[in-house]
Amino acid sequence: MAKGYGQFCPLAKAAELLCERWTMILVRELSAGSRRFNELRRGLPLMSPTLLSRRLGQLASAGVVQQVRDNDGAWAYELTQAGRELRPMVELMGTWGHRWVGSQLQEDDLDVGLLMWDIRRGVDPAHFPPHRVVVQVRFSDAPGGHRDWWLVSEGGETDLCMEDPGHDVDVVVLSSLRALTEVWLCRCTIAEAERQRSMQVLGSDDFRRQLPRWLQGSPLARLGEASLREVPVES
Repeated sequence: MAKGYGQFCPLAKAAELLCERWTMILVRELSAGSRRFNELRRGLPLMSPTLLSRRLGQLASAGVVQQVRDNDGAWAYELTQAGRELRPMVELMGTWGHRWVGSQLQEDDLDVGLLMWDIRRGVDPAHFPPHRVVVQVRFSDAPGGHRDWWLVSEGGETDLCMEDPGHDVDVVVLSSLRALTEVWLCRCTIAEAERQRSMQVLGSDDFRRQLPRWLQGSPLARLGEASLREVPVES
């Protein structure tokens, strides 16, 4: 851990633990339900496995994270009570970031794998029928091998596939990476993206109507949008 602030202030002591690089993003992933090491890596693709292990160890030593056995006997990580008490902080920081510093997306901010992983766990399958519904996402500008993705919604769960699962496709979303990212961040609606011709949705009228409610946006982005509606930004 980096050198501390040399202050007894509780805020300084919390900052010594939580303000190191990647730590709060790791807490975000754990708060979002990622439990296994490989799941955490998918949500933190630029974080090295060595640093991830180190940060998990630091949080465990501080009593924020604990290692447990999943039902299949594999090791997993979960937040302790101390860690769960950080969730409002994660939500507040996400809301603040959406409201004040998240309006401009740089090219380095766009990550197709991270976007699709976040969409997989953030969509609301309750807005699709309980039977299997397949949404294919095709990016016009993603790197080779990452242009086609499939989201399979069935029985209240959503799976993400990088290879064709072999099922009939109900909806096809043709989009640029930036356009779908902006929709997921609640910066743009699907209808607006279609009008701008940065996105096209193909499928039956019924599924097209349900898609915006299913693809409702990142939970943190939705909190940010709600804050903008409640308290107008001063000019």
